[in-house]
Amino acid sequence: MAGYRESERQVVITGIGVVSPIGIGIDDFWKGLQSGTSGVRPTSMIPCAPPQCQIAAEIPDFIPGNFTKTREQKKALRVMCREIQLGFAAAALALDDAGIGEGTVEPERLGVEFGANLMLSPPEDLAESVAACIDPQTKQFNYARWGDVGLGKMFPLWLLKFLPNMPACHIGIAADARGPNNSVTIDEASANLVIGEALRVIARGHADVMITGSTGTRVHSVKSIHAMMWDKLASFEGDPSTASRPFDRTRTGQVVGEGSGVLILEDDSHARRRGARIYGRILGAGCACVTAKPGVGDIRRALAQSMRLALKDAGLQPHEIGHINAHGLATPEADIQEALAIRDVFGETAANVPVTALKSYFGNCAAGCGALELAGSLAGLTHGVIPPTLNYKQPDPECALSIVAGQPLPTKNKTFLKVNVTRVGQASAVVIAGA
Repeated sequence: MAGYRESERQVVITGIGVVSPIGIGIDDFWKGLQSGTSGVRPTSMIPCAPPQCQIAAEIPDFIPGNFTKTREQKKALRVMCREIQLGFAAAALALDDAGIGEGTVEPERLGVEFGANLMLSPPEDLAESVAACIDPQTKQFNYARWGDVGLGKMFPLWLLKFLPNMPACHIGIAADARGPNNSVTIDEASANLVIGEALRVIARGHADVMITGSTGTRVHSVKSIHAMMWDKLASFEGDPSTASRPFDRTRTGQVVGEGSGVLILEDDSHARRRGARIYGRILGAGCACVTAKPGVGDIRRALAQSMRLALKDAGLQPHEIGHINAHGLATPEADIQEALAIRDVFGETAANVPVTALKSYFGNCAAGCGALELAGSLAGLTHGVIPPTLNYKQPDPECALSIVAGQPLPTKNKTFLKVNVTRVGQASAVVIAGA
């Protein structure tokens, strides 16, 4: 990414929207973090859950219709899968939080940058069509029957429910955002990447306000099986709320979750002219992709490179960072690699810089995780504290970091580094200064 210079337009955060397993809306979300509330519980959303996915961080009280304002928006919910609905709701909350409504921003100066995962259809969406194609004699699926019989039983707009660019489309339509509109599908790295892209869009003068965030889920009848096959999931006995334990010596793996977070990014002068509340300022962004061998990510090198680039872009040295909001996957190997990457970048100061890992509250929400975690740091800094990591009891000597745990940690340094990385070595980072 090109350098973000002081001569360019300054980009601030004027709104936050959160839909998470520990709270909907930034105030309830912060209450969940402050009180040490876990969103991990026995799953109710995955039919016939595989053994390792019988716990999840779900949003049990999410009602999509509560976040629509017009009849057209309510009708549009029919062509949104749950991930899209989560992102749409978070965007509505963020716009309200920022005080942006009809006529507030010139439509051509309002854009969208949004992150999502590839979205998968649950088997039940195909069940009726498949059943209609079963040959009554052989009891086997007959492909020849699909065009005449099976296809006609599909929901006509079925495909639109699962396109990863649709969160940005629906949000853009609802907000009448006619400026730049882009979608990123880089799994857990997505949120920081869209923030970096939106930063450049505003800095270049192509928009005054950008609706920026991400949505994702791994609480899904197909995606949960993928998680079980591809990733190290937590094994647990007793209370599910203790299953996600980033950087703890007893950690056993990640927990699947769902959620969405949205930030309203705005040109500083534009925000001040309309008297907007400012949560913080985007200082810089960086990204990297490093693989050890085909299909296997070099997490340590990718994270280190993205952090260095973000710090360089922000014009800061490691010792100027007040805390790190870590990826904190809670798998034995990934946490070690992340800790090593932090030490590679921060050197002797690595043992002293506070680190928090918020997947301990709501698991891995795939593309949605980065925006939720970032919102957690911003919410904490409005109260002058760093939110703590949940379930951190036994330090791991292989992860020699200063983990914030127990109670929120008071801080005067409100500049923090947010990092995320995918299993295949795609890493992203942003540097933010809280107000």
